[in-house]
Amino acid sequence: MHPVKIIFINHPKGNSRTRTLNINSWAKVLLSLCVLGMPVSAGMFIGLQLGGGNVGLLLESSVDNLKAELDQQRAAVAQGREDARRQVEALSLKLAEMQARLMRLDALGERLTAMAELDDGEFNFSSAPAVGGPDTGGGESIVDSDLQRLFHELDDKLESREQQLGILEALLADRHLLEQSTVSGRPVESGWVSSPFGYRTDPFTGRKSWHNGVDFPGKPGSQVVAVATGVVTWSGDYQGYGNLVEINHGEGFITRYAHNEGNKVKVGDLVEKGQVIAAMGSTGRSTGTHVHFEVYKNGRAVDPSSYIQSTLR
Repeated sequence: MHPVKIIFINHPKGNSRTRTLNINSWAKVLLSLCVLGMPVSAGMFIGLQLGGGNVGLLLESSVDNLKAELDQQRAAVAQGREDARRQVEALSLKLAEMQARLMRLDALGERLTAMAELDDGEFNFSSAPAVGGPDTGGGESIVDSDLQRLFHELDDKLESREQQLGILEALLADRHLLEQSTVSGRPVESGWVSSPFGYRTDPFTGRKSWHNGVDFPGKPGSQVVAVATGVVTWSGDYQGYGNLVEINHGEGFITRYAHNEGNKVKVGDLVEKGQVIAAMGSTGRSTGTHVHFEVYKNGRAVDPSSYIQSTLR
């Protein structure tokens, strides 16, 4: 049996020396097994450690992902509930607003109907108007919920009320325009007719003469008002009228206001019914403070008395 030589190097400069150790056969076998088994064992140990670590990391990562997904789902459910609650609150608030609006529309409609003096039943704001029509088939299904049903009912009522109010508004506008543009009423806030339309004794000559208008006496500076809406076509001195205001009301009607102390409007002004247009005076051919009021229809002087006493229904 040959001795096994093991070389030991322990010199810093790399010089070596040989020592001989005698090892028997069994020792050789054991030594060989140890030398060959160490790498294999180390590799298996490292592999097991690495493999076990990867499985743990994967499991831990999966659990974390599931937890995160569950948290997201919980948050989404909570947000959905909150959104639904807010929507219900908003719908309830909207429903209350629509109901209040409908009540105001009904009250306004009834008041306007009374103001317009319409016949009973012509505009009834306490009940829905009659509707109808052929069945065309199809159509959308109605959602079976209290809120949806109430919204549909309120929408229908509001639509009908708005239609009624629109018609009533147009009717009142036409009536208001007619009332404003129609010659009616007195040219003074208060007073009496001191000289009527037609033949009279002339205060200056004592002779019988024609009087184209009516006279309203009053205090100096008293307000003279327009008897209808129109456009001023004359404002200034005019022959024996003194300070005169003439207004064209359309439809062939013209009114004149004479002997004014001073005029408050000028040619081209749009005046409204009841607007102050002059201060009462005694300018021109006059015996004292008064307003001389004339009405012309299609170029001919007519008796103002019928217009002074007339009122619109």
